Amino acid sequence: MIDPLFSSAFIMGLIGSGHCIAMCGGIASSLQLASKQSNSFYFVIAYNVGRALSYMLAGALVAGISSHFASQNQVFSLLLSLLSGLFMLLVGLYIMRLGASLQWLEKVGKTLIWQHLVKLNKFLLPINSLPKAIGYGALWGWLPCGLVYSALTWSMTSNNALEGAFVMLFFALGTFPAMITIGIGAQKLHKFINHSWTRLFLGSLLIWYGIYLIIIATDKLVH
Repeated sequence: MIDPLFSSAFIMGLIGSGHCIAMCGGIASSLQLASKQSNSFYFVIAYNVGRALSYMLAGALVAGISSHFASQNQVFSLLLSLLSGLFMLLVGLYIMRLGASLQWLEKVGKTLIWQHLVKLNKFLLPINSLPKAIGYGALWGWLPCGLVYSALTWSMTSNNALEGAFVMLFFALGTFPAMITIGIGAQKLHKFINHSWTRLFLGSLLIWYGIYLIIIATDKLVH
């Protein structure tokens, strides 16, 4: 049976696909157009595999560090659970478009990480081989994204680095259907996911789950 944490991460990625298409769809489409070979689909797969690898590396890093401190301090562990619940609320509001609740986080990521990593583009262009496609996808994985950062708060509650990597793997797998089908069927998926009622329903699921996490963590902190 799949760990609830993994399945929740997958659902979060799936629900957030509309945001992924809006934010990264142009990048994925550009890669597909740039790869004029008959195997361009394999380049898109490689691109997304590279992105997933970066997510897993980030998940392993934050989970490895946080689990070290959490093992020594139970209060720290509960505070991480509380933080993941709060971010779940922010993601829900973000998806429902009731507020720009994650844009500040993306600005921080752009300043601290992305503006430095983006310079590595020159070593990967033109993308004329699968290894370059994987490398470019891995670079893309560090693009400032509030949804990804929120998923990382979940990985921070993992027991170890390996579990944190798997949380981010399942999150990445949730985004795969939309990102791999860019230019094929993603527009229909994008239209469905971005419908106001769909966003309200899916966003509310995340909000209720966030409230649940906060209640559980708060109860344990109090007692």
